[in-house]
Amino acid sequence: MAIRLGLSLPQARQYDLGRDVPDVARTAERIGYESLWVYERALFPDPPTQGLGGMEGVPWPDHYRAVPEPLVTLTLAVAATERAELGTSVLVAPLHGPFQLAKSLATLDAASGGRVVAGLGTGWSTDEYAAAGVGPFAERGRILDEIIDVCRAVWGPDPVRYEGRHLRIASAAVGPKPVRPLPVLLPSFSRKSMLRLVDRADGWMPIAMAGPRQLAEEWSQLRDLAAERGRTRPIRTSVRVNAQYTPKAYDGSDRAPFQGSVDQMVEDLVAHAGIGLEEYFFDLQGGTRDAQELKDVAAELYEKARAAGV
Repeated sequence: MAIRLGLSLPQARQYDLGRDVPDVARTAERIGYESLWVYERALFPDPPTQGLGGMEGVPWPDHYRAVPEPLVTLTLAVAATERAELGTSVLVAPLHGPFQLAKSLATLDAASGGRVVAGLGTGWSTDEYAAAGVGPFAERGRILDEIIDVCRAVWGPDPVRYEGRHLRIASAAVGPKPVRPLPVLLPSFSRKSMLRLVDRADGWMPIAMAGPRQLAEEWSQLRDLAAERGRTRPIRTSVRVNAQYTPKAYDGSDRAPFQGSVDQMVEDLVAHAGIGLEEYFFDLQGGTRDAQELKDVAAELYEKARAAGV
């Protein structure tokens, strides 16, 4: 069975949001991409109180300075496409009101004919939490748990009822409903987040950044934990690839996975194909000048990946 291939939509500053998002979405679907993705970065603190990913001293990349809101961006892609799934990777769920987030995702799914995938995360930026007026940051995992529970309730049959730590929904009709059971995907960076994924989510959303061996080990650990917890339903897998595209082959000995030319990225994808994960989606936007180059690179990548048997 061929691996599903997806593409991240343009959200960096060099793109025109209203023009390029529908254009790239439409073109990507025509090329053959089966999913389209957006991410969330609420703000760019200047100066930041913490480094990228919470790592001290690591600078935030410049393309985080003006990232469009993810669900608005996906909405632009809905009318331009017919088949491709529309996913968030990831949406920082605790920055949003749980009930309204659940309703927005359901509405988007209904509008798209049942194509939305909710990739949710806790986030890592204390600056974003402070600006959104949510928190406390230390309880973000517990907040995400409740958000998932609220979503399941709102997406379920009427009357909706929910009683939680921070939210109460009395008996009510809430619509529209998702067209299908809306899949929730989560990343996992610790045992606690792995437990949340196994117990609450439909799928796993890792990042391909350390090579196929490390990713295979993480997948094995997750499956072992699922068996330990008695999970019988399958875990959907969608792997994010933060590609570092260069027009010419990267010839340094320090080349990271998915860094370099399209041919090099396809080599890396072939090396990952044997792990058994279902889907890889590529964020190429940081290395392309404009929407036309993004579409050209995406087309070349798709064609060469399929020619290589992926």
